[in-house]
Amino acid sequence: MDEKGATYKKSGVDIAEEGKVIEEIWKLLPKTFKLNPNAKFLPAMSHYGGIVDIGIPDKYLVVTVDGVGSKVLIAEMLEKFDTVGIDCIAMNVNDLICVGAEPLVFVDYFAIEQPDSIMANQIAMGLVEGAIQSKIAVVGGETATLPDIIRGHNGKGFDLAGTAIGLVEKKKLVLGDKIIPDDIIYGIESNGLHSNGYSLARSVLLEKHTVNDVVDGLHLGEELIKPTLIYVQEVLEMINKADIHGLANITGGSFLKLARLMRQAKTTVGVKLDSLPEPLPIFKLIQKMGNVSVKEMYKTFNMGVGFCVIAPETEEATLKEICKKHGKKLFRIGSIIDEKKIILELPSETIEYPADKY
Repeated sequence: MDEKGATYKKSGVDIAEEGKVIEEIWKLLPKTFKLNPNAKFLPAMSHYGGIVDIGIPDKYLVVTVDGVGSKVLIAEMLEKFDTVGIDCIAMNVNDLICVGAEPLVFVDYFAIEQPDSIMANQIAMGLVEGAIQSKIAVVGGETATLPDIIRGHNGKGFDLAGTAIGLVEKKKLVLGDKIIPDDIIYGIESNGLHSNGYSLARSVLLEKHTVNDVVDGLHLGEELIKPTLIYVQEVLEMINKADIHGLANITGGSFLKLARLMRQAKTTVGVKLDSLPEPLPIFKLIQKMGNVSVKEMYKTFNMGVGFCVIAPETEEATLKEICKKHGKKLFRIGSIIDEKKIILELPSETIEYPADKY
């Protein structure tokens, strides 16, 4: 049935079709997995990052790649480029840590409509700040001037993506295989949209407004440009000090990303989220202005939870202490159940999502 309000699909992003594209690519990639005898890719273990055995006795190499997405358009509109580099680093390192890997090195890909040294300097400032927060070295990258492909606002068009590489001790690898019913799901706060759902957010918020407008007390530009929070330091400390069963970066697809961990479990498990925090004001504004359904909101946006940690209830005090030390709030948002389902129990309604996606 067609949704009456705004949806991600109507704004131009069809997740189902995108999934078909990914499936077509993956059909061919296995041909490459054994080409180099010094690099053994472990696809069955890989979800948020590609895990590779390169012959180090006690460690695996982990590789991720991601970009800032259409959030770059907000930077162009505001002509403010000093935070999108943080987003680029965050989108990669927050994935790396989902398998327990410590970020080591990063390279970026910066495509531009036309050379702009001031913009480039600001973007580099963001990359450096993200690297400082993550303790990762930016060791190089590629800059490409592509005026026939990149078209932005006032000649400021650009795209920004990157690749991060990390190492994980084999004994500290976190896959989700230890997840069992009655484990608790904890959420670490987000500060807004982070870097996902921007096609829908822009189609709703900027249809009748500009990035300089204040709506319901929110400055749209300031809300939309907030840099993605980086969770590296607190999560690595949790891995060292607590019994962690699963880790999930809540990005595109929101809580459906937890299905990745469910597939790794050794027994049938599902997710029941019945204590989610109240959505941040920016999400309430998007929902109201776009008449977006609750179900669409919770499968598109993080809704105030940027990262999930799955652990036994006995670890709660330790996890809270670590988050407090790093200046972030930790919420107890749900639990693991013994049915293959993703269920959200909200004040307004109960929603069930497919447990075999993402």
